[in-house]
Amino acid sequence: MTEQAKIEQDRATLADVQGKGLGAKLRVYTKLSGPGWLQSAITLGGGSLAGSLYIGVIGGYKMLWLQPMMMILGIIMLSAIAYVTLSTGEKPFRSINQHVNPVLGWGWLIAAMIANLVWAMPQFSLGTAALQQNLGFANVPDWACTLILFVIAGAVIWFYDAGGWGIKLFEIVLKIMVALIVLAFFGVVVSLTFRGALPWGEVLLGFVPDFSLLSEPAAQLRPYIEASSNPDYWSAEVVSIQQNTMITAAATAVGINMTFLLPYSMLRKGWDKTFRGLATFDLSTGLFIPFVLATSCVVIAAVSQFHAVAPDAVALVQVDKMSSGQLKNLTTFAGKQVDGWAEMDKAQQDAAINTLKPADKQLAHMIVSRDAGALAGSLENVTGSKAVAQYVFGLGVLGMAVSTIIILMLINGFTFTEALGVKTSGPMHRVGSYLPAFTGALGFLLLWSKYPEARFWLAVPTSRIGMILLPIAYITFFLLINNKKVMGDQRPTGGKGLAINAAMLVAIIVSTIGCGYAVYNTTGNIPGTEVKAYYLPLGMIVLLVVLALVAQVMRMAKKPAA
Repeated sequence: MTEQAKIEQDRATLADVQGKGLGAKLRVYTKLSGPGWLQSAITLGGGSLAGSLYIGVIGGYKMLWLQPMMMILGIIMLSAIAYVTLSTGEKPFRSINQHVNPVLGWGWLIAAMIANLVWAMPQFSLGTAALQQNLGFANVPDWACTLILFVIAGAVIWFYDAGGWGIKLFEIVLKIMVALIVLAFFGVVVSLTFRGALPWGEVLLGFVPDFSLLSEPAAQLRPYIEASSNPDYWSAEVVSIQQNTMITAAATAVGINMTFLLPYSMLRKGWDKTFRGLATFDLSTGLFIPFVLATSCVVIAAVSQFHAVAPDAVALVQVDKMSSGQLKNLTTFAGKQVDGWAEMDKAQQDAAINTLKPADKQLAHMIVSRDAGALAGSLENVTGSKAVAQYVFGLGVLGMAVSTIIILMLINGFTFTEALGVKTSGPMHRVGSYLPAFTGALGFLLLWSKYPEARFWLAVPTSRIGMILLPIAYITFFLLINNKKVMGDQRPTGGKGLAINAAMLVAIIVSTIGCGYAVYNTTGNIPGTEVKAYYLPLGMIVLLVVLALVAQVMRMAKKPAA
């Protein structure tokens, strides 16, 4: 069967099932789903893993509601993007350039492309760490692990560009990877449950929205704060971390890449307005359910092992036994409490630290961010086996890394072909797709793993560009879905239109607040200078606004007089 014949068959199947019951619809929708799972494969990456771990470490079960709620807002916007794309049949990049503003269209494309090229690096780092630390590749060099990841991701992408059967095989592989991620972390929670280590009453209450952690420390940390040398300092420090964690999660539940991937993956499959109901179902199941299951399980596991879990105060007396993260936290605190700290030598600073109360040292330990290796190690007693803990988490983390690399490659193929104005398949799509694999592999080996300052130069501008463009992309699609010239009689009106617009406005407001907070809290200086780092994103915002205004003035000047 040809690719076009398959699309026509799917279209006829959807039309036929519309008059049937819910069960029949669900069976057909499940069989035809695909793009939502691609979204799940990219969002379940290193960022989600790190974010979920720290949400559990700092906020406990009371932050379990955060990621699901933010993903719901993201899905609202992605559904609107899908609705616009499938209703018009036009590629969004061209629609934005023609009907909104070319600066926004090109900014959207360039931000997605830069994000693909840069964020592939930490995924190769994450995958290599999983192979070496968890899956028995300890003696395998970085380059060999990187080559393994490159070959796996490259082979899967090759299937996609084969079209028809290749796309189907590609989606099956991605679904298996997402399922692997979910099952790995879900298995840990099941193990914790059978051992009686989870207070399920508290866990379930954690899914009820609670904004108290924006203004006060988590309840389990308060006894340590009250017993510390300076409760005001520790309270402010913990609340600041909680605020950053919550607002960053709000801003990054959906990345700028995801807004580019969705419409083009749907158009590549030949979907049109007949598939709009399927698109919403696809996002609700293929994206929402795996994301919530995986991230919630990581949060639950992190809470059980790290939240308000303090080592014996006696074991914290010796400075040389502290972890690097704990020592950094404690040094910062001590430096603000002891006069002349900067003039002291190392021995004097150690002596000053040892005069602090045990609660100070315990708090410094409890607010340290952990990685996947630390969580896997801490779960050895839970699983009953060091090997089981390491392999279960290793497989989950490896699945996250590989699936994200694959989707970053896929998105970059779309951005590359759109920038060149050629069809989103064939040789040029393959060339664009392999660029993140090369930048990710070589960047990890030559820069990311060896030069910490390179991470600043690459990660800060990239993440800030994406954060700035995300609410702008949301606003752009809000304008498109309400543009009668673009949408025609497909524009949502009446009560349905009001509901859609209200939901989109909430998502826009939340993402804008989150991004503004994240930009404002870009700390430190640009390496080698005294210039504050937050001037980078602020400069980007000013430049973008100026260019967009200039483009709009030029567009208006070209319009013929009425």
